Amino acid sequence: MTASRVLVLNSGSSSVKYQLLDMADRSRLAVGLVERIGEETSRLVHEPLTGPASGGGKREQVGPIADHEAALKAVAAELAADGTGLDSPELAAVGHRVVHGGTRFTRPTVIDDEVLAEIRNLIPLAPLHNPANVTGIEVARSLRADIPQVAVFDTAFHSTMPEYAARYAIDAQVAEAYSVRRYGFHGTSHAYVSRATAALLGRPVEDVNVIVLHLGNGASASAVRGGVCVETSMGMTPLEGLVMGTRSGDLDPAVVFHLARVGGLSVDEIDSLLNKKSGLLGMCGDNDMREVLRRAGEGDEAARLAFATYVHRLKKYIGAYSAVLGRVDAVAFTAGVGENAHQVREAALDGLAELGLALDLEANAARSPQPRLVSADYARVAVAVVPTDEELEIATQAYALVTE
Repeated sequence: MTASRVLVLNSGSSSVKYQLLDMADRSRLAVGLVERIGEETSRLVHEPLTGPASGGGKREQVGPIADHEAALKAVAAELAADGTGLDSPELAAVGHRVVHGGTRFTRPTVIDDEVLAEIRNLIPLAPLHNPANVTGIEVARSLRADIPQVAVFDTAFHSTMPEYAARYAIDAQVAEAYSVRRYGFHGTSHAYVSRATAALLGRPVEDVNVIVLHLGNGASASAVRGGVCVETSMGMTPLEGLVMGTRSGDLDPAVVFHLARVGGLSVDEIDSLLNKKSGLLGMCGDNDMREVLRRAGEGDEAARLAFATYVHRLKKYIGAYSAVLGRVDAVAFTAGVGENAHQVREAALDGLAELGLALDLEANAARSPQPRLVSADYARVAVAVVPTDEELEIATQAYALVTE
């Protein structure tokens, strides 16, 4: 029997998202989430998707789960109950989402002690994410030390950016000493969607230039030339770029100095303000685009302004990346907002006919879970809506690595 299953783990500070996939046919066997780890009201939701257990639907348990080790053991027990446990000989690898790989990790990597130590060393670049990623890796290694554990990095897809796109124009020695440069994030999503868009067009990925707009609570854009990222909107951290649910996006750096000197805010207070209390939330009090659209439709001026600011920033990046690529074959919208908010797609592309962009308004307004084109027949540049699949991308990269 050839092992073909990959367990994908996405460990957050107080949560673990997971999926078990069979790469023989790229099918999902189970999905689940453990949340509120460390609290009395911890919650595990597990859903078997194939086999005898799938007929029962989701299984849920609520109660204290002390830490990530207990969480992963609970996940293992749920999978074992389905007959797909971690002790299965069909399990080929565990794929771990790791947010920051710095300049050291530019491709999926089998984790050993040295690699794990390097991921720990990168914690200052991603203090909110890498520690949880490390914990998930440590626990998974303890549960199945005999199979490959593979790290797939959010930053890796963007490591192909030319140096002039990755560098900030600050003192070179300071930049080198403190690893200050643009890394980009959401890389697994941008990689998956850029390839899926080429497939939707029926063309080899090497022949397609695409602008990918990953629009969720976090949002980022990328310019992908022939399957290779040449520019992206997020920078050293996920704060740079588009207006997001709670993040400000692009900002004059002097705003930080002003808030410290004149406002008396501490560094930590400014960090919290820009990452957790800005964006749509900061402008109108809601970070859910559905609520922003509802309120704007009812005439709420704060929501209208927040939406207009969000769309204006999108237009700027579409225009800028059109210039970077020179030739654009497609603009692809993905993630929660990108896939579901047709009003965002319509507003972002309105007035961009000179760039070859035009929507079929009826197709754009129609809901579908499938990848699809929503551009007008006469448009020079295709507009695609492509549901992202970061778990499948992580599993694909992990499986390819361990079966080379």
